[in-house]
Amino acid sequence: MTPETKTVVVTGAAGGMGQAICRRFVANGYFVIAGDANADRLMETTDELNRTGRNALAKAGDLRSKAYCEDLIDTAVSLTRRLDTLVNNAGIITRGTVLESSDEDWERTFDINLKAVFYTCRRAIAFIKENGGGSIVNISSTWGINPGPSHAAYCASKAAVATFSKCLGRDHAATGIRVNAVCPGEIDTPMLRLGFIHRGFDPDTAVAELSKSNPLGRLGAPEDIADAVYFLSSDAAHFIAGTTLEVAGAKAVY
Repeated sequence: MTPETKTVVVTGAAGGMGQAICRRFVANGYFVIAGDANADRLMETTDELNRTGRNALAKAGDLRSKAYCEDLIDTAVSLTRRLDTLVNNAGIITRGTVLESSDEDWERTFDINLKAVFYTCRRAIAFIKENGGGSIVNISSTWGINPGPSHAAYCASKAAVATFSKCLGRDHAATGIRVNAVCPGEIDTPMLRLGFIHRGFDPDTAVAELSKSNPLGRLGAPEDIADAVYFLSSDAAHFIAGTTLEVAGAKAVY
């Protein structure tokens, strides 16, 4: 790692999309500060990333902790003396109507999906502003733009992430900080498949059936999201700020 090596912080780094995002940044020469609540899986992820050199540092913790959120940013700055990109990828899917949602469901969903984004963005922007600019990409959802049924807490939290990203994009563009949100549709991740299992479905069959409903004939892959995130973080997107990018294969939310 040299002083010219760019640094990115990625939350939810041990999940399906998080791993793909980390791999994409490492492939483009970045050093990754990788955060996740699952310490064992996070270590496996960073071990893989470091097979070709010193490319990543694991920083496990609970995003419901303000101190951990801020420490992710502080670690990047203290270790590499720079922070070029922040990717808030971590999130949980909470199912249920408002009548089916407990206080704990609501609070946990907003703590992880929104409050953690607030804490990391605030810390990152304060540093990036003093160091010549950078980019932030927050992961929202197509259901944050057009809500689907029976996911009241999830849809509300992801809608907040989308609007929050637009606000930050407008407020901080003049200081060289580009903030955008990526809104994935249905992505074939372990989290999606685990949801099918919990509801009593065979995940392979469920994914195959769900794929038929997409105009492109398949679900999104984690790499599709990684491509979008890296693009928005790159110089190729130097005039894109304060917007949401839907990555859903043209499938509408009804």
